[in-house]
Amino acid sequence: MLIPKRVKRRKQHRGTLKGSAQKGNKVAYGEYGLVAEEAAWIKSNQIEAARIAMTRFIKRGGQVWIDIFPHKPITRHPAEARMGSGKGSVEFWVAVVKPGRVMFEMAGVPEETAREAMRLAANKLPVKCKFIKREAENTTEGGEG
Repeated sequence: MLIPKRVKRRKQHRGTLKGSAQKGNKVAYGEYGLVAEEAAWIKSNQIEAARIAMTRFIKRGGQVWIDIFPHKPITRHPAEARMGSGKGSVEFWVAVVKPGRVMFEMAGVPEETAREAMRLAANKLPVKCKFIKREAENTTEGGEG
């Protein structure tokens, strides 16, 4: 499972899930991507389950990139603990995902294979997802000026 090697501050505030993804909203490395359509916290074990589902389906052919990382620690108090006595201990780590965020990318496989692999991965995640292809870059040379 993915967790940070070391962190400066072990505990954080919860934050909000408002707005849409400003960064990481384009396919950067591969040819196909899996994009979140909702905002959510995605746990490190859910990311790992999605990764395994994809790589097993493509039978270790092609290449897979994980574009999200669980940087945020989530704390919990133990069950039946009394109120007070500070903030609870860190239970798990999450990646904050907003609508439009590319979570996984894939290359080196046919589109139908990539689409099915991404569908299997999306079933492991707590958000609605959609499959996208990389946009063709503009190759026009003639510019003004």
